[in-house]
Amino acid sequence: MKKPAVLAAVFATALLAQPARADDFPSAISVSGEASVSVAPDLAQIDAGVANDAKTAKEASDANNAAMGKVLLALKGAGIAEKDYQTSRLSLQPQYGQNKSTGASPVVGFRASNRVTVKLRDVSKVAGIIDTLVSAGANDIGNISFEVTQASKLLDDAREQAVADARRKAEIYAKATGVTLGAPLSVSEGGAPVPLFKARMATAPMAAPAAVAPGEETLSVTVNVSWAIKAKE
Repeated sequence: MKKPAVLAAVFATALLAQPARADDFPSAISVSGEASVSVAPDLAQIDAGVANDAKTAKEASDANNAAMGKVLLALKGAGIAEKDYQTSRLSLQPQYGQNKSTGASPVVGFRASNRVTVKLRDVSKVAGIIDTLVSAGANDIGNISFEVTQASKLLDDAREQAVADARRKAEIYAKATGVTLGAPLSVSEGGAPVPLFKARMATAPMAAPAAVAPGEETLSVTVNVSWAIKAKE
């Protein structure tokens, strides 16, 4: 007579050997829905700086500190809060020449540079602030970026539209395969970076007022939805 443990093992092996029934697995239709909304950006950032060359490191540093001081005062005078502008880079680098007779590269001077990032909560002021920076002595206007700060909140309507789009697609597949949709089994949102627009400004001072167009940002959302399905009655 076989021992009980052996009989149990044989019984379990027999169950595993049986083919799985179709109703052991949930049947579903899984689709993605998409929707988008276009909105005007409500935040801008400007990267600007000053650079000064001199024979000695101290002369270059002193000249650069004075130049950036004028830029910061101009920003304050333009009504920009101190929390909205911040030093982003500060450097002092030797400048090398070339001795043709020996091939050496002696230090011939120093370049000091200081950069500041300005945050504007009113994008209509971008062009005016650029002119203010240039007039105050900024000789390198870098990237300008526009952002939508409340992107997730603005996407709430688009989320509803994306779910409706997913259901529309699922109903098409259900009709084509002869089944009907049941309750949703799962819903997940696909992640995507919020669009960020950047522009590069010329480094030379501009005689005419800066022309800047913030335009609109298109925010998109994708949802992945699975619906249970059942045979048509």
